Amino acid sequence: MQADENPLRLKKQLCFPIYLCSKEIIRRYTPLLKKLDLTYTQYIVMMYFWEKGQSNMRDLGRALLLDPSTLAPLLVKMEAKGYITKVKSKLDGRNLDVAITDKGAKLEEKAISVPGIVRECIDLSEEEAKMLYSLTYKILNNIERNDI
Repeated sequence: MQADENPLRLKKQLCFPIYLCSKEIIRRYTPLLKKLDLTYTQYIVMMYFWEKGQSNMRDLGRALLLDPSTLAPLLVKMEAKGYITKVKSKLDGRNLDVAITDKGAKLEEKAISVPGIVRECIDLSEEEAKMLYSLTYKILNNIERNDI
């Protein structure tokens, strides 16, 4: 097999440029989010709550594709910062109800400029951004349907 035909070459991997893009985009977010006292994953959780207001831990994990072992310590830190509250669910004592606090809601005003700043770094046209968004979700949906 010639080197160019080897399926293990980086240039043959779709996952590699996706990984690099993700890593570099998160790197651009980091200094912006540091000013808000958020990690990137905490920012994703906050965006969920800015939209939904409240949820339970199970639905939050499903929506963000975060497993309980990642989500639980994350929520502990966010609660300590005063951004969310957690209480045992009255409907299912094995689950937690999570809600944004006033302090967490006010943080949205400070974060409103973050997506635009990062988008400038990415420098895609509106059409290209929509196409990338669509293709990325197509990949995610295909992966979920075709689990290995």
